[in-house]
Amino acid sequence: MRQGLQLRLSQHLALTPQLQQSIRLLQLSTLELNAEIDQALQENPLLERDEPGEVAFNPASDALATPQTVTPTESDERQEARGGDDEGWGMDFSGSHGQRDPNDDDMDSGESQAASISLREHLGAQVAMTQLPERERALVGFLIEALNDDGYLTQPLEELIDLLVADDDELREALLEELGIALRHVQNLDPPGIGARSAQECLSLQLNCLPASATRKLALAIVNNHLDHLAGRDFARIKKSLGCDDEELRLAQTLIRSLNPRPGAQYAPIDTRYVVPDVAVKKLHGQWVVSLNREAMPRLRINRLYADILQRNRGGGSSSAGLSSQLQEAKWLIKNVQQRFDTILRVSQAIVDRQRAFFDHGEVAMRPLTLREIAETVKLHESTISRVTTQKYLASPRGIYELKYFFGSHVATDTGGAASSTAIRALIKQLVGAEDGKKPLSDARLAEILGEQGIVVARRTVAKYRELLGIPPVTLRKVL
Repeated sequence: MRQGLQLRLSQHLALTPQLQQSIRLLQLSTLELNAEIDQALQENPLLERDEPGEVAFNPASDALATPQTVTPTESDERQEARGGDDEGWGMDFSGSHGQRDPNDDDMDSGESQAASISLREHLGAQVAMTQLPERERALVGFLIEALNDDGYLTQPLEELIDLLVADDDELREALLEELGIALRHVQNLDPPGIGARSAQECLSLQLNCLPASATRKLALAIVNNHLDHLAGRDFARIKKSLGCDDEELRLAQTLIRSLNPRPGAQYAPIDTRYVVPDVAVKKLHGQWVVSLNREAMPRLRINRLYADILQRNRGGGSSSAGLSSQLQEAKWLIKNVQQRFDTILRVSQAIVDRQRAFFDHGEVAMRPLTLREIAETVKLHESTISRVTTQKYLASPRGIYELKYFFGSHVATDTGGAASSTAIRALIKQLVGAEDGKKPLSDARLAEILGEQGIVVARRTVAKYRELLGIPPVTLRKVL
């Protein structure tokens, strides 16, 4: 066996810790970024928030200096003048966490009520005010605990008995009767419809709470015997079976629609997630201009006390080396945070430049757009554009949108061009919104109308877009 030496050349990309951090920060949403920064502030004494009016450490002069506020525009200009090598440590990233003030007068009172009391607490308080015997009250409480969040009793009483007794048939039969009585007590509680075992029973319970009238009587007959026909818009069968005319059926249908099929949902815990826009777009002098949202930008700087100690004790052993390492980490974080927002700003402006028609005219004017187009414009990789546009939001006069919203598939037009799928969905929504309810447009007819406007789209594609919009099929859109 011969042994020898071989020289082999290869290329590979080594990700430095700074680059790894830059990529990670780019992927984070604004709220996740703030959480990352909070952790860094706890772990690194060289890093602190920059409060307005405080004195910041200036490493360039080895002295204390008043921090300068850098607006997004100024930041861009200065970075370009430095050729992108920003070593400033007191850069201004003003910020808040976008949290809602719980004392805000604009908070919806219904949300406040739902957040403060649960369904079981609401029902339990009513039971406590009754004069029911102790055993009966205990069984009512047992059934209340068995309700789901919508207020339904989804388990049959026979199954619930298994939790209370063994195989004594005589005892089970007696308990089943008691549970039936307890269930009637539950169904008499507020809100109406609580304790129902089906949607049909839920609506029926609510109708029985209303004053007697001809409309209520017809609505009860529909709910009890023709609910499936009503859902399927089979009005002819309902009229023939119940002997009612169009106006009577219309009034009964309106009454049924006013009922709540999920009476317990109003007491479910509210999981509110707030979106903090990273950028905002406004029309200035006829041009759509993007700016960074300063409320989403953290304000960071180097801690002046520790930095001054480090300046005075350079070469001071292991403690000095530890501080030097933390100083470098703080510098990286500040620089990478600025780079993150600069990249978001550049990408957002490139997107807005290509979607000007959307901001002028709405979704029907959305043009097809790919990640590659933006990547080529801002000279970044497609994967970077994907990171930048995920969980990053743009505030505009038309609303708040995730940056990914402005990208999408496209279909051909008869002129050889392309139309955005978002624009096509908007057109379908407009057409359905303007249709005659007595003669709604089928998917095939919608495809024909789009074809008349020069957009080549198959019926199955129209059906797919309609379903994405949550628009029911033609048979379920028919009205009296």
